[in-house]
Amino acid sequence: MLPVCDHYSGVEARMVKSLQLQADMTQEFGACVFDVTLDCEDGAPVGGELDHANMVVALAKSAQDTPDLIANGLHRRVGARLHAVDHSAFLQDVECVVGGAAHALSYIMLPKVESAADVDVAVRAMDALGANAAAIPLHVLIESPAAVHRAFEIAAHPRVQSISFGLMDFVSSHGGAIPASAMGVRGASDAATLDQFHHPLVVRAKTEIASACHAFGKVPSHCVVTEFKDVSALARSARFASQALGYTRMWSIHPDQIRPIVQAFSPDRRAVDEAARILEAAAAAQWGPVSVGGVLHDRASYRFFWQLLERAHATGVALPDTVAAYFVSSSVLEVM
Repeated sequence: MLPVCDHYSGVEARMVKSLQLQADMTQEFGACVFDVTLDCEDGAPVGGELDHANMVVALAKSAQDTPDLIANGLHRRVGARLHAVDHSAFLQDVECVVGGAAHALSYIMLPKVESAADVDVAVRAMDALGANAAAIPLHVLIESPAAVHRAFEIAAHPRVQSISFGLMDFVSSHGGAIPASAMGVRGASDAATLDQFHHPLVVRAKTEIASACHAFGKVPSHCVVTEFKDVSALARSARFASQALGYTRMWSIHPDQIRPIVQAFSPDRRAVDEAARILEAAAAAQWGPVSVGGVLHDRASYRFFWQLLERAHATGVALPDTVAAYFVSSSVLEVM
């Protein structure tokens, strides 16, 4: 279960602020409710890739030096987006970022992945750096029609943990055949101004990626909403991605987007209480079929309600006492 929000930052001052916000919200929610991805691809100036990578290493390491959080059993998650595997700075990124901060990184994001062969290139480069680097999961960004076609192949790769949809590059790769309005969330009802939730090619790509991820137990991560000052549009988009498109995670590109995304992907109080009641009854029945409120439940629905509680825990929603103990680590129980 990954945090439901993945926040991207590529400028030093914003990286620092993002990491501080992550620490504050981790303390507030009692869980790391969003990842911070330090961006080497779009963040690094041309010619300054190595300096930028060294900065990412320093920030990733500093983020793990938070003894007040660790003392409370809370751990932060920081990742890094490297350049694409065919970029001249890719191997330099791997050597610098992965080689210099492997123990501090929760994942590596690979942009512009076209096939599982691209993932293999990254795996070989990382594995050559030793066991710590080889243990880092890979998140990949699919950004072209051909990559969407290979979504199931990419999702099947054992090192891939999550797949994200790159909306802007996907639209651009169609050579003008998809209108610019499909990159936004404010489209009207006519065909010429369809937005990213209504243009058929864009929606098809999103559902294909979500389906591929769920087929192989990976996490589908929804794309950006660039209208970052329109909080209501962001909230509607996050709810639609979560409830209609099958996404369990979403990108943020502005701090104001983080809380609406977390809220949109969080189960509501009533759903959490219902899940707790059903699983409590199931446990008492040794996981055999039970009737709760006149509705029959068995192991198929138990899986659903357990996953709902996992999502509640991951988003900092308080769990009823009857199920909260399931989410306390054994080490913390020993202390208690």
